[in-house]
Amino acid sequence: MHGILSLTVVLVTLFAIQASGNEPAQVMTNVANREAYTQAVSPLSTEERQQFLQGRSLVRQSWIISPAMDNDIAGLGPLYNRNACIACHAKNGRGFAPNAPEESMRAMLVRLSLPGKTHTGAPVPHPAYGDQLQEFGAPGVKAEGRAHLHYEETEVTLDGGEAVRLRKPILEFSGLAYGPLPANIQTSARIAPAIHGMGLLEAIADDTLLALQAMPKPGKIKGRVNRVWSVEKQQQVIGRFGWKANVATVREQTASALAGDMGLSSHLFPHGNCAECQTGCRQAPVSGRPEIPATQLAQMEFYQLALAVPSPRRQDDPRVQRGAALFRQAQCAACHLPEIRTGEFPRLAALGNQAIAPYTDLLLHDMGPELADHRPDFAASGREWRTPPLWGIGLAKQVEPNAGFLHDGRARSILEAILWHGGEAQESRAMVQQMSPQERQWLLDFIESL
Repeated sequence: MHGILSLTVVLVTLFAIQASGNEPAQVMTNVANREAYTQAVSPLSTEERQQFLQGRSLVRQSWIISPAMDNDIAGLGPLYNRNACIACHAKNGRGFAPNAPEESMRAMLVRLSLPGKTHTGAPVPHPAYGDQLQEFGAPGVKAEGRAHLHYEETEVTLDGGEAVRLRKPILEFSGLAYGPLPANIQTSARIAPAIHGMGLLEAIADDTLLALQAMPKPGKIKGRVNRVWSVEKQQQVIGRFGWKANVATVREQTASALAGDMGLSSHLFPHGNCAECQTGCRQAPVSGRPEIPATQLAQMEFYQLALAVPSPRRQDDPRVQRGAALFRQAQCAACHLPEIRTGEFPRLAALGNQAIAPYTDLLLHDMGPELADHRPDFAASGREWRTPPLWGIGLAKQVEPNAGFLHDGRARSILEAILWHGGEAQESRAMVQQMSPQERQWLLDFIESL
């Protein structure tokens, strides 16, 4: 009961802030079109603004295969999934799953691992395919293979008679160039998440996350931090990025994506993504060692740190206000926490000491067997997922019309995503199913206003 009262106080405080019109405008944007996720926080100094623009150019850059006339944009591959960050994060938005097996995985990837953990606690990569399947190869280098999704559909009938069709993805592989995958291979299909607000999430102090972990919660809801290995600090730290909170910082998330998705090496990941047995990959020409200099990595990091968050919309609409009350009653706010305070953040001072509304606690939660990928990641089990932030979610389809929801994009709508919730969120899902059609629409109106 104490946890519910504490949460209510936080929520009342948040809605009082929203009603007064005193949102932290310097870290939020009122842009509500397709550019909603591309705006910078303010104020930025002249130097910071320049760094933001340089980082934006690199994030939008289409990289090319070595050797090339322009060495500054060379280094793609030799094995890769896409040739640019925005190929998966279009307009900094979320990715989506293919609708049929013959469609390419344009904005998603497939994680691979073997049972067990490495000495750092990370998943064990496959000796030939590593920890991620690569769909493309440079000339003379065999691509690793293709992943295909098809779906099993079920129908859920809600109170009031509405029927919603849910699709469960089934993953298959073809054209595997480096041998068959073993029967015990662990796989996880993942769409690209939206990247706005990343700096604000990094600015949340570790002590705050530990306090959220310890805070009493209603019903079966628990929540815990993931402990992950930092390649930069060479020690265990608290994770907060990635679908399983398996990465600690924006810098490491960026460097790992450059290496894993595009084969671009950096000082954090100096060896790209070639496995020992992939001789063609290892012998292919490179544009530099590393291919991404530390200055470019810092610029890409700063761009993401400085991305603003869309302001909530229609907060005076009675339907949205009723939906906010239902959001609380269904205990959604126990994990999708509406208010957190950031700490000191010297990397970008504007992000420090802000009351923000990310609608996440950045903790891991057991979401039940239906969403499980059965692939542990550091401390996260195969059933646990980080609470994804909901801020800006109402603009997801405007930024990317094909945008999907949940880690593998199986959900085509917010309602579908809710109906997949299980485990700790089972009671919340049941409450939503039992709402009247009008109440459910109010709830969706509120979520889509964020």
